[in-house]
Amino acid sequence: MFATFRQAMAWLHTWFGLVLGFVLMAAFFFGALSVFDREFDRWAIPATRIEPQPMPSYDAVLRPAFERMQPTAQAIDAMRPQVDGPMPERFDTVAYWSAYTTHRDPVVALFAGWELPNARHDGEQIYAEATVDPRDGRVLPNDQLRIGSGFFYPMHYGLTLDWKNLGIWIVGFSALVMLAALVSGVVMHRKLFREFFTFRPGKQRLRSVLDLHNLTGVVALPFHFFFALTGLLIFAATYYFPLGHTQLHGLHDRAAALEAQQTGLPHARAGVPAELADVDAMVADARARWEQAGKAGDVGFLVLMHPGDANGYVSVYRAGTDRIALVGDGIHYTASNGELIREDPPPTTVGRVAEFLTGLHLQHFRHWLLRWLYVFGGLAGAVCIATGFVFFVEKRKRQHAARGLQGARVVDALAVASVTGMVLAALGILVANRLLPEDLPARGDWEQRAFWATWVLALLHAAWRSAPVARGLPNPAWREQAWAIAALAVVAPLLNWATTGDHLLRTLSDGYWPVAGVDLALLAVAAVAGVAAHRLGRRAAVARYAPRPAAEARHA
Repeated sequence: MFATFRQAMAWLHTWFGLVLGFVLMAAFFFGALSVFDREFDRWAIPATRIEPQPMPSYDAVLRPAFERMQPTAQAIDAMRPQVDGPMPERFDTVAYWSAYTTHRDPVVALFAGWELPNARHDGEQIYAEATVDPRDGRVLPNDQLRIGSGFFYPMHYGLTLDWKNLGIWIVGFSALVMLAALVSGVVMHRKLFREFFTFRPGKQRLRSVLDLHNLTGVVALPFHFFFALTGLLIFAATYYFPLGHTQLHGLHDRAAALEAQQTGLPHARAGVPAELADVDAMVADARARWEQAGKAGDVGFLVLMHPGDANGYVSVYRAGTDRIALVGDGIHYTASNGELIREDPPPTTVGRVAEFLTGLHLQHFRHWLLRWLYVFGGLAGAVCIATGFVFFVEKRKRQHAARGLQGARVVDALAVASVTGMVLAALGILVANRLLPEDLPARGDWEQRAFWATWVLALLHAAWRSAPVARGLPNPAWREQAWAIAALAVVAPLLNWATTGDHLLRTLSDGYWPVAGVDLALLAVAAVAGVAAHRLGRRAAVARYAPRPAAEARHA
């Protein structure tokens, strides 16, 4: 079928990249945005525009908030089929309470689980979550969409397709194919080192596009390979091969019980009521132990298992922002008297490798330069895929025009929607966030509808304007959507100013970088899009006077 191995690799690289490049484009782009997901959250929800706070006092802030929590009506309705008999009016048997925060979070996320009475299966629980202001415990509205961590981040790894985890499977398969595309790309380009330094923007357009495709692929090659591989490893045990939770229920439960015996952490409730000792004192003791070990003492995760029961215990986990590896360094106490049960031992060699790979992918550390390198690496991946689309279309559209084929036109329209259309959709959700009334019911759902509607309109516009591609000419949708990006990227900071009063002069003078950074990034996007639109306009003007394909000339 192929004369040489390199030709086979070229075919694999081209068609795998084309078919799944649309998914990988979203994974790269929204992965880059997710590096600053908490900053997007603070831009989108003005009520959270406060400085990050440490884990608040349990007695003063967390406990009252936990005691007020109850499952939502939607959660209760979803669990009714799992129960024989009526649902209780109030859930009182708490399975766990937990609180989570990071060094970039101004708020604290609370989670709770209750045992489900009369459940058909042992161990069934019903859950709830809430967000509180750590300064006073005030519960913040939960119907506001956290655009960064609640939408851009899930788009990165799951496309927000939650049914049967379909999106996670699609992205996982695309990541697997991406590894094959990276290897085949290396095989195709034997002069890899030379292409690291080769970019000729003044050359013929097809040559400069290929140079940029090769350059962005080679420069960020370790980044692309590592993140595709670690993403697969992170989700492997949870979604791709979850044998312990799906097919080996009995063995999984036995393993959990054995672990409880080995660690001294009770696996189930004793059914004997017990008081809860001073949790704040346990947290203070954990911080002191970390300090003695030379570790940063920020508390990232606090868990109370079986509170109010004799088998209850409290686990305090370190945020671990002082290192790349995703560490917990958990310290566990008996809930009833505050006595130390155990400190998590140092991980094994395999465990250290897993912590490092997971931490390097999820980047929970304090290192702003490395965080920005992640952004540039993700955007380099998006540029590599976008230039691959452009190269595919440019190489074939004149041939297709001469033969009366529509393939290049279809691919070009999809490419426009995947590149400029996706950027427009991201800007559309930010603009909608500032335009929609704060008290609008299901406001977050309307913001997501604005995102998808903008993306669909971009696709329709790209298809509608793609007729010139069938004649071997550029698609004007590229230029028009670039101008739209420039406009929306200016409108979003202006709306932020108009609706919150937090204009750039204020946020910069106050040193409030989460909001100032988003506004500056949007203005930078507007500038880049404006320059790109202007240059595309010049190219289109030149193309109008270029020689036409023979087939078109015959029908003129």
